[in-house]
Amino acid sequence: VRDAWRQRELWGHLGWQDIKQRYRRSVIGPLWITISMGTTALALGLLYSTLLGQQISTYLPYVTVGFIVWNFILGVVTEGTEVFIVNEGVIKHLPAPVTVHVLRMVWRQVLFLVHNLLVYAIVLAVFFPTLASPYRMEGDTVAQPGLSWLVLLAIPAFALVMVNAVWVALLFGIISTRFRDIPPVIHSFIQLVFFMTPIVWHVGVLNKFTNGDGGWKVLIAEFNPIYHFLEIVRAPLLGQQQDWHHWV
Repeated sequence: VRDAWRQRELWGHLGWQDIKQRYRRSVIGPLWITISMGTTALALGLLYSTLLGQQISTYLPYVTVGFIVWNFILGVVTEGTEVFIVNEGVIKHLPAPVTVHVLRMVWRQVLFLVHNLLVYAIVLAVFFPTLASPYRMEGDTVAQPGLSWLVLLAIPAFALVMVNAVWVALLFGIISTRFRDIPPVIHSFIQLVFFMTPIVWHVGVLNKFTNGDGGWKVLIAEFNPIYHFLEIVRAPLLGQQQDWHHWV
């Protein structure tokens, strides 16, 4: 990892070139990343706010931020399983640590996330009056404090997510190089994880739809590591109560 960090100009340039190459002949280029994220988050937010009886002014930002962070984690996991397979030719001819390819992939996902933050900025601008003052979401036992300087906690939170993303991608990449059935298994399983993770649904609503007997379902969510990575980034960006056990 140390050797790969010394070559950060290499994997940084390659990651940026990956995005430029993908949208080489596109009129609006990487803005398609933002448009795709915006339309998906809007559709999911409107749908699930209606199904779960939530106010759109608080639930659309909740779903948007959750989906942005999830998209980063999804990209790291799925592309991580094939990071050495798709770069086999480069690895054989480029005298560089293999971790360079992992960092290149993670950096590419970071650039995708930066484009998607534009969606968060738009949602924040629209619903700022609601998020800037204390508010409640359906199922909350306490009022959320609202946006404050604690929004800066999202920076170390995302740094923690990135550090874990590197070793997870490295681990899955090594295993998948030996066992080629792992990538399709992970791709199938990750779709199930999406619905098991509080991205488009809120933990607080479990009691509402289980007649107050949602304790064991909440416990299942607590054992989902993605939920904790998601929450340490999402909570400060939405001015929500920061539960410090997520950091542990």
